[in-house]
Amino acid sequence: MRQFCGMSQSGNLAEAVSGLKNPQFIMLLSNDAQFEAHVKRLEKLYPGVPSIGCIGMSYDTRIVECGVGVIAFLDGVSATANVLEQVSTMPVKYINRLEEDIEKVGGSERDVVCIDFCTGNDACVLTTIYTALRHKGISLVGGTGDAGRVSVNGKVYQDAVVYGLVRNQNGRVKTYKENIYHQLGNYRFIASNTDRAKYIIGSLNGKPAKQVYKDILHVTDQEILTQTFQNPFGKINGDDTCIISIKEVAGNALACFRQVNDSDVLILLELGDYKAIARQTIQNICRDFPKRSAVFSVNCLFRYKLFCERGYMNDYLQDMSALGSHAGFVGYGEHYNNRFVNQSMTCVVFE
Repeated sequence: MRQFCGMSQSGNLAEAVSGLKNPQFIMLLSNDAQFEAHVKRLEKLYPGVPSIGCIGMSYDTRIVECGVGVIAFLDGVSATANVLEQVSTMPVKYINRLEEDIEKVGGSERDVVCIDFCTGNDACVLTTIYTALRHKGISLVGGTGDAGRVSVNGKVYQDAVVYGLVRNQNGRVKTYKENIYHQLGNYRFIASNTDRAKYIIGSLNGKPAKQVYKDILHVTDQEILTQTFQNPFGKINGDDTCIISIKEVAGNALACFRQVNDSDVLILLELGDYKAIARQTIQNICRDFPKRSAVFSVNCLFRYKLFCERGYMNDYLQDMSALGSHAGFVGYGEHYNNRFVNQSMTCVVFE
């Protein structure tokens, strides 16, 4: 199979798809103002080709912040695309669509991956989707787009998750997750006074969450939102750590980008040697896949901001290009199988 990536900094869709012929699966990454027009135009250009889209930045060796990017798979894949609606209240109502699509695309965990774009309520959505995927062992990579809108097969939806099931007809697929953080000290917190709907942590070990964070890291209220780039929270899931980013200060509480429940055990994280970790990820992929057709990745907005602030983003994209055809988008939360994570990179590699 092959991966196509076309871009237009000005939002010119014709420029972005220049040279794209006979795609078998398409992903659209557009801007808020032009999204709906791009969705309709893309369907006219490639009628009947399975496609999903969202609002967000795209990249290969360059990045498009406010234009349009098109990533497509061709020459050796089969795919189907669909939507689960009402994700804020009842995504399971539509799970039969995914179950039917899994049977339709065929294959197994060896050669099939699910890629999704979501508008929110990610943890619930992923739990729902994974109830269907786990029976075949199919992995998932995806993320949350901006502005609460996604698209599938030429139609725009709100309060929804769109997905593509992609089967590599000529080899394996495998997903990866990269974490550039590790535990800081021996801090362990029991969360309480949480608001699940608003992703708020009210207290940590019985003390106001904001004050606990400030006292440990010696930061002011105003510095908390940038300090989370260096020191997010973490929730241990078995042998893995889910990163929890701070979104804003809410009185004496902290609002996050990921749901925290009463009695959840949290730790504090600190930024590691992100350049060395990225190099190790590349080495791991090369070890597992001596021959690669494509790599599609999702990078968190906070990682993007961190890398840009430290002058590393362009170097990072150049480093990832050593894998061959690498493209992806910047998400507001990353999906990895049944896990919703922050400040991470997830990707799928096609043999």
